[in-house]
Amino acid sequence: MSDPTTAAIADTDGDGDGDGLAPHLNPDGTVAERHITRGVQPIHETGRHEVFVIRHGATEWSRNGRHTGRTNIPLLPVGEDEAVATGRLLKHRPFALVLVSPLDRAQRTCQLAGYLDQAEVTDDLLEWDYGDYEGITTKEIRETVPGWTVWSGACPDGETIEEVADRVDRVIERARAADGPVALFAHGHVLRVLAARWCDLAPSNGKHLPLETATLNILGWEHEYPTVRVWNQR
Repeated sequence: MSDPTTAAIADTDGDGDGDGLAPHLNPDGTVAERHITRGVQPIHETGRHEVFVIRHGATEWSRNGRHTGRTNIPLLPVGEDEAVATGRLLKHRPFALVLVSPLDRAQRTCQLAGYLDQAEVTDDLLEWDYGDYEGITTKEIRETVPGWTVWSGACPDGETIEEVADRVDRVIERARAADGPVALFAHGHVLRVLAARWCDLAPSNGKHLPLETATLNILGWEHEYPTVRVWNQR
């Protein structure tokens, strides 16, 4: 089976290595050897580094589609297995900075992946505060608010999307200031907003980036442009 991070990147430059980057030539015109880490080309040329984004493993509420903001729901056994599998994909790779949400499901995922001992807890990675919609599914909300989505509708007594964006912008600032690759362990909606903001998009564009539990996701760069390089890989 091919490495999932390799499979996620198209060979857009046509050089056959699947990294989507134009070949670098030696002074004599031959193609220089690249050092590929798990199929993803590190951005050494520009000094920029990647951010690994990991949502927590499956919980009962995530399986049922219930909005899980600040409620401390534990991982299911399958969610713990997912977290261990993601840790195997990461292969103990070193990170300059590891940030984790204070909620148990994110911290347990970080622990099972092998990084809790070096992680810093930050409230900026807390899941969206859904207020009165905590524990309720979108289908149930639409019974009284037709067409509601978290991306366009309000969460009574909860956070606005702008407030969530302010939090993730602070995380992005820290990630870009780090001395090397960064790992973030958190939650579905807050990480989707973060991915949109990483790409300099409005936070509502997170609606285009559904995020599965305990998958490997990598934000990076193409030249000077922030990009999504890998998404929802197991």
